[in-house]
Formats: sequence, C-alpha cells, structure tokens
Amino acid sequence: AIEMPWLREFDAPIPDFHTGAPRIPWDQLPADWTAEPKYYHKTQWSETLPMLEGHVLAEANRVWNGLDAVLAEHGYLREQNYYRAVVPNEDTLVFFCHFGVTCVMLSHLLGISPMILWHGFCAAPTSVTSLITEERREGIACFRMNAFGDTAHLYANQEPPAFAARFCETFGNTQQRHD
Repeated sequence: AIEMPWLREFDAPIPDFHTGAPRIPWDQLPADWTAEPKYYHKTQWSETLPMLEGHVLAEANRVWNGLDAVLAEHGYLREQNYYRAVVPNEDTLVFFCHFGVTCVMLSHLLGISPMILWHGFCAAPTSVTSLITEERREGIACFRMNAFGDTAHLYANQEPPAFAARFCETFGNTQQRHD
C-alpha cells in the first residue's frame, strides 16, 4: 500500500449559497445548485462564483494529475478525453478514499461534471466502486464504471450500510439528517 497525498478527501469548501459559511461542494441544497446550468456541464461546473471562491478547480486538478500519474505508471496516458493504451494490461488498481474525491476522479475518467456525481449518487462508507478499461480500438482506452457504491459485502455479513452520505428521505423524518 502506498499513501498518496492527492487521494485524501477533497478539500475545497465553497461558500453556502445562502449564509456564505464554508460548506463542502457535495452538500448544497438541490434548489440552489440545480438552478445553474453550468453545474451540469463537464467543464463549466467549476466556473460559478462559489466554485471559484472555493478554489475547487485547483483541488480537482491536483486529484486529476495524481490519478493520471498513477495510470501513466500502469501504461495509460491521458490524451484529451481518453487514454492512450501505451502498455495495455489488466492490472487491478485499488484506491481507498472518501466520497468527495471518488466523485472527482470519476468525473475525470467518465467525462462528466462532479456535481452530478456528488449530488445524484451515494457511496456509503466502506462501499466499493469498480471501473474497467475498454480498448475497442488498438491503443485507445476509455473507462466504464461497472459498480458504484456497492455494499454487497456488508449485506453478506448481515451488516447494514451506514446512513452517512445521505439526507432525509422525507422532510418529516426527524431521525435522519436534513442539512
């Protein structure tokens, strides 16, 4: 195991849309972030004022550069929106990290806004996300996600997944997190 500083939890708090207090980018209220079309775009999501104030793109670049360096060590070089399979292989790489940084890595590998992943997906603690490479044309590889937030290993041991990373299913449920 190798500890990689770029793999630590994503650290780029942005100002809350209402209070201005620091808040993690993946805990914004739906009515606020969904009103801005840029958040749905694979590159424009980082151009909004809250993201600029939180230096989110610089933090994302730190993660993306670290990820690309590891992939390059394993024969895959980033080239625009895909990877050049210089030394194609079926290596298995395992990363242990938190939800925020996972979504940033996935946004880079899949070419989508991390806002969609941060707000529309849930990966409970200890869940497993899996991707594979596909080299349909020689030398050109893309990533495909075949599992996200899988908790089958917990159910197999009669252990319920944690509620962490989620908000209340209904507003009236006072036992679950609201904000």
